[in-house]
Amino acid sequence: MVFLVGEIGVNWDGDFDIARELMVISKENNLDAVKFQSFSKELVSEHPLADKLLESSISSKNIRQIDDLAKEIGIEWFATPMYADAVNLLNPYVKRFKIREFDARLLAQNKTNDLIEKIFQTQKHVIISSQSLPSKLNSYPNKVDWLYCVPKYPCLLNDLDFSKLSSFNGFSNHCQNIMAPLTASILGANIVEIHLTIDKKQNFVDNNVSFDPNELKQLTNFIKLSKQIKK
Repeated sequence: MVFLVGEIGVNWDGDFDIARELMVISKENNLDAVKFQSFSKELVSEHPLADKLLESSISSKNIRQIDDLAKEIGIEWFATPMYADAVNLLNPYVKRFKIREFDARLLAQNKTNDLIEKIFQTQKHVIISSQSLPSKLNSYPNKVDWLYCVPKYPCLLNDLDFSKLSSFNGFSNHCQNIMAPLTASILGANIVEIHLTIDKKQNFVDNNVSFDPNELKQLTNFIKLSKQIKK
């Protein structure tokens, strides 16, 4: 079965009621995990929505409450650290880490940095979004899964090249149409990551690449139906 990840990311504005609702919706729709992001003030200082982004970042101020919510609801959570110290913050709480497409560009060139090295030093499962694979994978002790990802926000269906998908372990979606993650699942992706929002009419940062509860329900129902087809 495909491992389904719901990216809450920057769509909760530091509001624990919203985080709870998205976790509950994810659990009800049989997602396996939800994901957050952790970044520093310096990383987003030039962003026009810096304050809003920081409210959604996993930090020492909110990590225990997020962990408690996930345990209460019964769903795994993990995160994308975007600076090296965030790995230390997250490590006691998570089973796995995500490396975002921007940082994975170094790995695709067979290069690394302090953040990447620190993630691999945890020896935990690492999920990496990338549009291309490195010519030679470094030998790490971790289990590593690569997700095919087109870094457009949003991307169109015709931006995707699923002829590459079989070389990857899964798919990280930025398309507005559920056909993209559905097709990835049908084609055999082991992991599918999608962005979630409680309401597209509200002003959440990643709404333009996110699915609302109705779209999520439709997607997961279609994925379930597709498993009935012998391949």
